[in-house]
Amino acid sequence: MGTGVEQVPGLTTTKAPFIEGARSRGDLFITQPYEKYSEENHQSWRNLYARMLDRWERYANHRFLEGLDSLGLNGERVPRLEEVNGFLAPLTGFKAKPVSGYVPAYLFFDCLGRREFPTTITIRDVATPDYLPEPDIFHDIAGHVPMHTDPAFAETLVRFGQVAAGAVERLVDQDDTTELRERVASNMRAMARFFWFTIEFGLMRDGSDGGGDGLRVYGSGLLSSYGEIQHSVESEAVQRYPFQLEWIVNQGFRIDRYQPLLFVVDSFDHLFDEVNRLEDWMKEGRLDNVAPGEPTISEEEIDISLAAAREEG
Repeated sequence: MGTGVEQVPGLTTTKAPFIEGARSRGDLFITQPYEKYSEENHQSWRNLYARMLDRWERYANHRFLEGLDSLGLNGERVPRLEEVNGFLAPLTGFKAKPVSGYVPAYLFFDCLGRREFPTTITIRDVATPDYLPEPDIFHDIAGHVPMHTDPAFAETLVRFGQVAAGAVERLVDQDDTTELRERVASNMRAMARFFWFTIEFGLMRDGSDGGGDGLRVYGSGLLSSYGEIQHSVESEAVQRYPFQLEWIVNQGFRIDRYQPLLFVVDSFDHLFDEVNRLEDWMKEGRLDNVAPGEPTISEEEIDISLAAAREEG
């Protein structure tokens, strides 16, 4: 017999019927059905947010800390994206755009160029705060979006999105041969690596962040990880090198472990300049044959990217 009380199924990562339904219909861009969050979902957000506060104060770039204040994030409940966008859009024109899951690379980059950030709406299970099989709303909103309030970072992200989408667009007029597909995959791999070692796992010299000789974190994969944010700055097991574009675009990575290799930029102006240099390399064909390895670019991903780029054209 039923209890008479409706059980909210929740929006827990990998367990949400709403997301499963959206995916089965092929709906990538969706709305945030806020009423579907369960109390356990809100508790998961509270736990994650509360334990990160001290880590952010100790390790995060000061622009990130200012962004947290600017967004008015509430540590007590999962945020409403419309409220987040109400604070964010007037600052830099960016907005969080809810999605049902993985966004193919070209579509993701194209969104960035349009000042839209694809945002996952599910949240990890309250019992496994450190296990993240895929991005969740804590990673996207608490990790990424505070940086989007900073004009210098926002312009860099937009510029990167335009360059990364352009890497596919410059190739779409060619015949669909094996050689073309290999060049597309190479460019996409280079862009994914650049994004990984900067926007997701980037470090910045503390001297550019208000004084000091240490490091500060601006990469969102680090900013949303309780363990890895400290590990990235303090562990002797991590190799930290000044930003080297030729290394980054040829350097594979794995997503299932703490990163053993990180790169350090001097400032957001430095990062913006490197995005411009990335574009130069792309136009010169220097990204057409980068080193193989992770991330793997599937044939389906290439098909989606070429089709979307041709439609844009």
